[in-house]
Amino acid sequence: MGDQIAQHVVGVPAPPLRAFVHRYTGYRYEGFDPGIHAGLPSRHLTFIVSLDAHIEVGDLRDRTVPHRRFGALVGGLHTAPAAIHHDGNQHGIQLEITPQGARALFGMPAAEIVARTVPMDTVLGRLTAQLVDRLHTTATWSRRFELIDRLLTAAIAESGAAPPQVAFAWQRLTATGGAVEVGDLAVEVGWSRRHMSERFRREYGLPPKTMARVIRFERARRMLTEQRRPSLGAVALAAGYADQAHMNRDWREFAGASPTRWMADERLPFVQDDVEVQAADCGHG
Repeated sequence: MGDQIAQHVVGVPAPPLRAFVHRYTGYRYEGFDPGIHAGLPSRHLTFIVSLDAHIEVGDLRDRTVPHRRFGALVGGLHTAPAAIHHDGNQHGIQLEITPQGARALFGMPAAEIVARTVPMDTVLGRLTAQLVDRLHTTATWSRRFELIDRLLTAAIAESGAAPPQVAFAWQRLTATGGAVEVGDLAVEVGWSRRHMSERFRREYGLPPKTMARVIRFERARRMLTEQRRPSLGAVALAAGYADQAHMNRDWREFAGASPTRWMADERLPFVQDDVEVQAADCGHG
């Protein structure tokens, strides 16, 4: 194997975008072994522009499902792991889009693309070609992030909002790390549990109980990529699981593997504590 390149650069969106985009991540990996990266569930929609070869997406748990190839994609909220096939080289930019951002940038509630991966132009329209072309001809991560700031800020549109009770339920779930009970949440918004769950699912595509599980899983995943990784038992407790066995059950559903198996499979260049992370407020260049 020749020289390896591992770049992982994190940027903060400009202030007008921060309700809609959690962060930017630029990545460039070269010279690694071919493999499959697991695209895991989270509280964000996924927005990726490849700066090199196409992104090849399959089903991690059913290898007979045909792969799909994208130059730029948007993935909705989901509960099953996607299989990202690569030849050891990857180069692109990923954005974490909030459900509020789905309305502001794509003109639709997040539910409309739940559990789907679609070509970016189906939700971003003609802006996609301009964005992709200009990213390919921009040389540095900071300038690429600035370009995204400008183009997406100009694309923000008034497209309605989630009902305030539903938006409040989402905020409570995320603020508590998925620890609030759905029945208690329904009482807080003044609806029946059934009605709240249905209205929540209509906006986000997943019912609140499932979303709470995704949020706990996401928190556990972040802890497992920390440089000083806690024990699995400590991770389970901190993430809000009853015990490690409970966490393992969710991991097998959401990641297709136990946490231990996932950590063994997700080697460089995908484990964050093995690459250099640079943070910048890209809204100010």
